[in-house]
Amino acid sequence: MGIGEVTEQLDWNGKKVTVAGLGVSGIPAARVLHGLGAVVTVVNDGDDERSRAQAAELEAEGITVRLGDGATLPTGTELIVTTPGWRPDKPLFTAAAEAGVEVWGDVELAWRLRTPDAAPWLAVTGTNGKTTTVRMLASILEAAGLRTAAVGNIGVSLLDAVLGEERYDVLAVELSSYQLHWAPSVRVHSAAVLNLAPDHLDWHGSMEAYAADKGRIYEGNQVACVYNVADKVTEDLVREADVEEGCRAIGFTLGTPGPSELGVVEGILVDRAFVENRQKNAQELAEVSDVQPPAPHNIANALAAAALARAFGVDAKAVRDGLKAFRPDPHRIELVEEVEGVAYVDDSKATNTHAAEASLAAYDPIVWIAGGLAKGATFDELVTKSAKRLRGAVLIGADRALIREALARHAPEVPVVDLDRTDTGAMSEAVREATRLAQPGDTVLLAPACASMDMFTNYNKRGEAFADAVRALATTGDA
Repeated sequence: MGIGEVTEQLDWNGKKVTVAGLGVSGIPAARVLHGLGAVVTVVNDGDDERSRAQAAELEAEGITVRLGDGATLPTGTELIVTTPGWRPDKPLFTAAAEAGVEVWGDVELAWRLRTPDAAPWLAVTGTNGKTTTVRMLASILEAAGLRTAAVGNIGVSLLDAVLGEERYDVLAVELSSYQLHWAPSVRVHSAAVLNLAPDHLDWHGSMEAYAADKGRIYEGNQVACVYNVADKVTEDLVREADVEEGCRAIGFTLGTPGPSELGVVEGILVDRAFVENRQKNAQELAEVSDVQPPAPHNIANALAAAALARAFGVDAKAVRDGLKAFRPDPHRIELVEEVEGVAYVDDSKATNTHAAEASLAAYDPIVWIAGGLAKGATFDELVTKSAKRLRGAVLIGADRALIREALARHAPEVPVVDLDRTDTGAMSEAVREATRLAQPGDTVLLAPACASMDMFTNYNKRGEAFADAVRALATTGDA
């Protein structure tokens, strides 16, 4: 399918559609389908106060909602549209497979509902860095004068972007592995897989299945499949993809780029992919200092964003201007304060070992604040790679013992503070202990390598608690 080509429009009138799950994607999907004339039934596992309030709103609009039973396939269902978080092994999907009923995600639904003049999609996935890269890409596209938006898993619904009144030239789309699993016919202009590391394996069942779902983003690409030279699995996914004739594999690297790659030469981001005579020529795009913060993994994000923008025909000046204008979201390697020569950096978004490894690689020496819910992760490799950078470690959260044991095995000389508390004051104590261990020139780094839900609502709240404690330290000397 070519760029802008739209799948055959379905006749939704009277079509019996089951929407699996309430929430940020299920509710809009139900409303859209109902508005198209479908007979919609929403099923939801939960039956709590919030779910009942959401159900009442939908039922007032004429949508049937069934709470407390997400396992049984409603009679006559012709299609299921699921929220991304519902696992493939749920009984509802088993019943659907037995009945020959297709299952789509909200991304698939948005793709199928595009109009003939729909904007092409530039898509990004990966274990870490998706949101930052997509927002960098949108900034570059805006600098080029294009009407665009950062959408998808980033928080802005693709359904809203596709069906809204605003017309776009191109969309910067973040896609999670969950969304890709349920998006069998999506075929984008160009796509990037930033990196792959074990994550969400409880949902996918295996690393192979997780990688396969990520690799779906390359299917049908027309101009460029962007991969990470340092992560061979991403290149393997390109090789395995069925793409349009003429689509190219484009690598990005923190080293000197070869032909058909983007990389870094003496502090300059350069393009040897989208230039004439790429065997000999390179185009300067931006300086490393134009990327904030200029941590290695953030430079990699910038190169991936630049590759997608260049695949869409954006000139070098717009790449530079877009990167210079971009500022990352909170809690992503964010400098909170510098107090008495010690920098305090919030990377609460580093919720797995792969993200934490990238964060730890950006600073030296470090007092590391880590811990939370490990989600089945192990920490030996992370500690081994980072040990020489550590001045000390302060451990918090339910699974901190796993990190403590890895430190004891691979960095026994590093002093460790183990905080056995999960109350609201735990982060303040962690910052105080980290301050005690730190020396001028050090970085106190919150890069937990774990999820936050044992102590905090989400990683944002964890980062805010860290920032509040640091600012209290800066103003009063007491976190």
